[in-house]
Amino acid sequence: MTTTDLDTVAAGAGTARSEPESAKRRDIIDGARRVFFDKGFDGASMDEVAKAAGVSKATIYVYFGGKEELFEALVRNDRARSAEHLFEVDPSIDDVAEVLRRIGISFMTMMVQPDHIRLIRMVIGVAEKFPRIGQIFFLAGPCHGGKRLGELLRQQAELGRLKLDDELEAAHLFLNMCQSNHVKGLLFGNTATPTQEQIEETVNRAVRAFLAFYGTKG
Repeated sequence: MTTTDLDTVAAGAGTARSEPESAKRRDIIDGARRVFFDKGFDGASMDEVAKAAGVSKATIYVYFGGKEELFEALVRNDRARSAEHLFEVDPSIDDVAEVLRRIGISFMTMMVQPDHIRLIRMVIGVAEKFPRIGQIFFLAGPCHGGKRLGELLRQQAELGRLKLDDELEAAHLFLNMCQSNHVKGLLFGNTATPTQEQIEETVNRAVRAFLAFYGTKG
């Protein structure tokens, strides 16, 4: 995955947010989300999507070339929604630990949502047959999120609150530490959704470990 690839996908997500989305197209994506989450990619049919969206199958094909393209749109739409406010931080906060804590809790609260876990499972399930869908999810999700956080970490470093040699690597490290084993456990059906208290405990440990390596105090 190149920087050009990431910038292209990120630019596409930005365009999708800035351009007005037709109500009909949005209805189709929302209907598709319900069907895909209920039936899975392979089990979903365009007839079921049409029924869930309240449109004809012919109308779906006006907007999307087929099931793969519709699922791509769903992935892009959900990634854009997730990234919209995830890394927005109150600029008045001057405590880097609190900045990281808020980001980590917001990130993990999103990551462990049942619908998000279902989406990851579906993407993994279709990625071998449709690698483009896996690439879109990876670039618009983990890569774009890491880039957004990296920019924020660089700002903190410029204020003298962090010492960084590679802000992107630092961002990915922090996000991975926040996940601990929670997300993997959910993906494989091995654990229950963590409580808010468990999320906060895990994120607090991640913040302490991160600042022990990248912090400028003590």
